[in-house]
Amino acid sequence: MSVLVERLRRLHEAGHAAEVELRDERAVRPDGPFRPAAVLAAVTEGERPGFLFIHRPSNMRSHPGQVAFPGGKIDHGESPTEAALREAWEELDIHERDVTVIGESDLYLTASGFAITPVLAVVPPDIAITPNPTEVAQWFEAPVDFVLNRENHRREYGVWNGKRRGYTEIMWHEHRIWGVTAGIIANLSRRIAWEAPHHD
Repeated sequence: MSVLVERLRRLHEAGHAAEVELRDERAVRPDGPFRPAAVLAAVTEGERPGFLFIHRPSNMRSHPGQVAFPGGKIDHGESPTEAALREAWEELDIHERDVTVIGESDLYLTASGFAITPVLAVVPPDIAITPNPTEVAQWFEAPVDFVLNRENHRREYGVWNGKRRGYTEIMWHEHRIWGVTAGIIANLSRRIAWEAPHHD
């Protein structure tokens, strides 16, 4: 077991045993319904571990052009972890054998009607990635210490269906991480006490 895997398993267990304040979008859609989905929050091994993110193609019906974790709807009979691994395979050609699953995190209910389970995992630093062009415009890696640092989480506001709503935004170079993905990260930051040194 690698040092990173051991560390994340320890942090995941400790963080999910604690009472923390979490946010999602259930207030926008109080009566549901919500369709089960899952995403793979994959962390790369290395001196400065990073999360793997994708940009959705601009012509997609759902969340076009947005930054996301690889993931999607949970098929009948699948667990959230199985769905997250399948989606990572379909979207980025990441094989299940190369993924070390740490554990599932808090359900995130979205205004668009999904109940998303984030699955935290570790992948090798030199993992071969081949994006599926129908689902992925590009992919990138952003350091875990930057992404989970709440000082880098800006609270922004916009109007949705005529109502003012707040959302989290994280800027990593030219990549704007916001909406559901940033909301999931904000919740993870309350579960995973990373506390790694910051680098520019």
